Amino acid sequence: MNKKTVYSIIAIIIVFGIYGYEHFLNNEEAVEKVKTGKTVKSDTNEYFLPTSTTDQIIYHEGYSLSYSEPHEQAEWVAYELKKEHLSNSNFKRPYFEIDKAVKTGAAHWRNYKNSGYDRGHLCPAGDRRYSKMAHDETFLTSNISPQEHQFNSGVWNRLENKVRYWANKYDGVFVVTGGVLKGKMDAIGDEDVAVPNQFYKVLIDNNSGKTKMIAFLMPHKDSNAPLYEFVVSVDTIEALTGIDFFPQLNDVLEKQLEASTSYKGWSFN
Repeated sequence: MNKKTVYSIIAIIIVFGIYGYEHFLNNEEAVEKVKTGKTVKSDTNEYFLPTSTTDQIIYHEGYSLSYSEPHEQAEWVAYELKKEHLSNSNFKRPYFEIDKAVKTGAAHWRNYKNSGYDRGHLCPAGDRRYSKMAHDETFLTSNISPQEHQFNSGVWNRLENKVRYWANKYDGVFVVTGGVLKGKMDAIGDEDVAVPNQFYKVLIDNNSGKTKMIAFLMPHKDSNAPLYEFVVSVDTIEALTGIDFFPQLNDVLEKQLEASTSYKGWSFN
């Protein structure tokens, strides 16, 4: 065997060794992210995270989520929308990517192709324009749910814009959002991604004085009704989903806020 052949073999071994080591590190990072309760680098204030009914919490830098394998989507996505997060930056829209941190395997974006449904963001890209990394991270498939286009671009979009308004007005809000993954639902794609019949959004303001909370429950169809008509108690959404929102709050305060259907203190102007 001549020297040229030997050097070529050594070079190939080195390349495969480097690739294998990087693959090992990526897998280790993914495993680290899915350990429930394990703190990883994240902008999410874990004090406000709900409970998980699936025991699979994923921590990303800009948001956290609880993934439901039977429904191939998150049962909730949670993040803090600070006033300083609001930005008019216009990053190029990336391709959707499978979330490799989901240990059971996140749904493929192809499930949505020709399904008649939008890839509806749960943590909106518009809430993460403060950096390209945070923006692009919202295009992981663990952060999307099938949504009718008119709903996604209509009443749901109005609510997302209102959340940004409140984040600016109240110096930040904490947001938990998702589809109600209960009851009989349609499904799309080879992986049977569930199509929720309802979507919810729960907000808490702990920055602008007295702590306040508001929750929305919307049928999965467009509507011209004012947003306050969709306000329900957090208790209502807990009963529908089995999720315990804001369990770290003082019990007395939690009980009081979660039972209320009042939207007093939340400006709808």
